[in-house]
Amino acid sequence: MPDFQTYLVGGAVRDRLLGLPVQDRDWVVVGASPQALLDAGYLPVGKDFPVFLHPDTREEVALARTERKTAAGYHGFAFHAAPDVTLEQDLARRDLTINAMAEDAQGHFIDPYDGQRDIAQKTLRHVSPAFAEDPVRILRLARFAARFSDFTVAPETVSLMRAMVEAGEVDALVAERVWQELSRGLMEHKPSRMFEVLRECGALRKLLPEVEALFGVPQPEAHHPEIDTGIHLLMVLDQCALQHAPLTVRYACLCHDLGKGTTRPEEWPRHIAHETRSEKLARGVSERWKVPADCRELAELVAREHTHVHQSGGFTAEARLRLLERCDAWRRPERFAELLWACECDARGRLGLENRDYPQRARLAADLAVTQQVDLAAVSAAAMARGAQGPAIGAAVKAARLGALRSFTDERQP
Repeated sequence: MPDFQTYLVGGAVRDRLLGLPVQDRDWVVVGASPQALLDAGYLPVGKDFPVFLHPDTREEVALARTERKTAAGYHGFAFHAAPDVTLEQDLARRDLTINAMAEDAQGHFIDPYDGQRDIAQKTLRHVSPAFAEDPVRILRLARFAARFSDFTVAPETVSLMRAMVEAGEVDALVAERVWQELSRGLMEHKPSRMFEVLRECGALRKLLPEVEALFGVPQPEAHHPEIDTGIHLLMVLDQCALQHAPLTVRYACLCHDLGKGTTRPEEWPRHIAHETRSEKLARGVSERWKVPADCRELAELVAREHTHVHQSGGFTAEARLRLLERCDAWRRPERFAELLWACECDARGRLGLENRDYPQRARLAADLAVTQQVDLAAVSAAAMARGAQGPAIGAAVKAARLGALRSFTDERQP
């Protein structure tokens, strides 16, 4: 039998204590060297520090380790893993007390930093001053706030994060890690909390100044009873979560109104032509954080077209056809459906209007379905039989689609 001890650590212990399903299990081995694990049949997989696969379960097992800050940013650490590193030392390097607990093979909890107390008090608290050495932890904490939305952040932890921001630690974050944490936070059940926490500690103005600029900017109360554009954005993001929207839709909603933060105060509360500015700003955010193409494309489309979708109930058939054309709806029907989904979240992200019907989504989806039924091959063949070529064939297709849309519009008139 090996003379080392294995402990379940981190999120699995936390979620078990919270009564939540355990998704991933992380294990730490104490009292072993890399060679001892190799001799016991473990398979090495780690590059930056010793991580192994259990010979039977194939779950990842890490050697207990300590870490030392060597440079600014996320990568500036040196790790030390050896048989003399204790479990308490390994847990001390973790970010939050609720993530710094362990469970032994007999089911006993090891909780040197009072994680169970903070679970009971619903508090997110850093384990030690070493929290300040890794700026990714600001994003991780904000993400946990979005997951455990009834938890509050300890005042001393907020102060520490503010000091980190002021020291420029956030400036050293790499795009890939920022997007990884932002995207995961957007997918939590209350994403607004992530942005509230980032704003409270000053990190939002560093990471997403375009979003920070929305707070305090008024909108017409007749359409937006919540008035504040930043508050509206948070409500829209929470609507996305309530509707179980995918990441593409949630990211698009994050960017949909960015242009309102650039309107001059003398123009308030109106935001004429904010859509074009929002599209440009969304493109900049996506480039900065290396956002995947599907997310960035939908974000630009929603920023540009969401107002038109909202107003489409009063559009003629010609105007609705132009909207479908601009959205490339026939070639990209799935993306068009996500545009409509984002617009519904936008419309419902308003104070007192969270449950209002949004008929535009169903109507425009039906418009697309009707025009998709036009037999393009037959229309093109008939046009060519009349001697049409090039653009004239395209005009015939457009006319056929418009005819179908007009007939459909007449049919659904009361």
